[in-house]
Amino acid sequence: MHVSGMIQNPALISSTVSWLIAQVLKVLTHYVRHRKIDFRRLTGPGGMPSSHSAFTSSLAVAIGIEAGFDSALFALALGFALVVMYDAAGIRRAAGKQAAVLNHIVDELFHSGRIRENRLRELLGHTPVEVLAGAALGVAVSVIMTS
Repeated sequence: MHVSGMIQNPALISSTVSWLIAQVLKVLTHYVRHRKIDFRRLTGPGGMPSSHSAFTSSLAVAIGIEAGFDSALFALALGFALVVMYDAAGIRRAAGKQAAVLNHIVDELFHSGRIRENRLRELLGHTPVEVLAGAALGVAVSVIMTS
């Protein structure tokens, strides 16, 4: 496959556009909530909407449109999307909650003078609403760009 083929691949283009829109929306939703622009949201995990969900759902729908929703390729892409979304809302979210608890413990110990440790990243996963919003964005972008 030539690079020019990748650049013209509708599934890859719509997935990338979905991811980019989701990342920009993260900056905007952070601003609405906190009245502060945080450009780190462009590359950071977590936040509204889930860019992982947007990318993978867009990929699955674009493949379904191109190869057929009854194809093995669509089944593979859909399975991949569902695993990524489950991970984002389940495992990574739980890891973020654990990081928050550990950070609280470290803060308590640090203030008592017994330990000095770096804080863990707490915003790792997504709420189910963030995952669904990302998935809806990805589906919409794919339908618009590949139909």
